[in-house]
Amino acid sequence: MTTPKALLTAALLLALAGCAGSSSAPPPSVPPATEVARSVEQDGKFISLVGPRRQHAEPFLGVPSTNFYALRSWLDTRNGEVAHQLYVEDSYFGAKRNWEAARDKAGEKLRFVEISNNEITCNPGCSYAEEFAAALPEAVLRANPQGLVVTFTAKSGADKTLIVPGDLVAKQLAAVDDARAARPTAAATTTPAR
Repeated sequence: MTTPKALLTAALLLALAGCAGSSSAPPPSVPPATEVARSVEQDGKFISLVGPRRQHAEPFLGVPSTNFYALRSWLDTRNGEVAHQLYVEDSYFGAKRNWEAARDKAGEKLRFVEISNNEITCNPGCSYAEEFAAALPEAVLRANPQGLVVTFTAKSGADKTLIVPGDLVAKQLAAVDDARAARPTAAATTTPAR
């Protein structure tokens, strides 16, 4: 006989697997707990840098790839521009939260990025998996070497404050700086005219 918990775990794994193809979530391979994972995307147009994952809550039903946050950065190899995010995966039981906004510790609004919002199951009770992020200007990262505090709020009235330690910010910025330094310049990639 299959238990409700086993059915819910299977449903969660299927729902998360179904999201992997369409989401911009971190790659399925989990980087070592202390390293920033680097990958090349879109035929070398972008370098993706995903920082170490940290738990913001207990893993949902004991599934390790749930309830975490990570810093993410994308370097455009053509112009050197970088976009940064604080990415969050939140799985939970109960009423749907619908995460919708983010702000820094001073209360300044950060651009909120909704990535996915999935119902895992509603048998016997409901559970959900939401992926979302706060866009982080590079100036904000560089101005906060001691770490960041970001608060997310939901339509349900819930809020979640995440404290990103300074060592994660330092590792992310070091990885970005290394990727920028290794980026071929336009002059180096152009063949001289004869």
